[in-house]
Amino acid sequence: MTIDIERNLGEQPIAKIMLEHSLKTHDLVANSAEHITHKMVSRACKGRRLTPNVQSKMLNALAKATGKAYTLADLFTYAAPKSKKMAEKPDPAPAVGDADAAPPP
Repeated sequence: MTIDIERNLGEQPIAKIMLEHSLKTHDLVANSAEHITHKMVSRACKGRRLTPNVQSKMLNALAKATGKAYTLADLFTYAAPKSKKMAEKPDPAPAVGDADAAPPP
């Protein structure tokens, strides 16, 4: 079974916020304390799906450049993809007193 994830999601709110503050791609790169590239910022604005780590870097760089606090929901119209480790996480053990749970040995 193959799951197809749409990767190009159209212009994101981060692009509008940058425009409101007259920020260019280089302004975020220059203001970032973390390693980000012009390409990362460009992809963020265009709506290319980003990892949670890169989304966090964009959030921090924008906050530093504007002096305002934003959330990921303010910058992106999609949720970050779940990591493979999260997808493979086993189901939690049944709660104590669960009717379907087997009695302890």
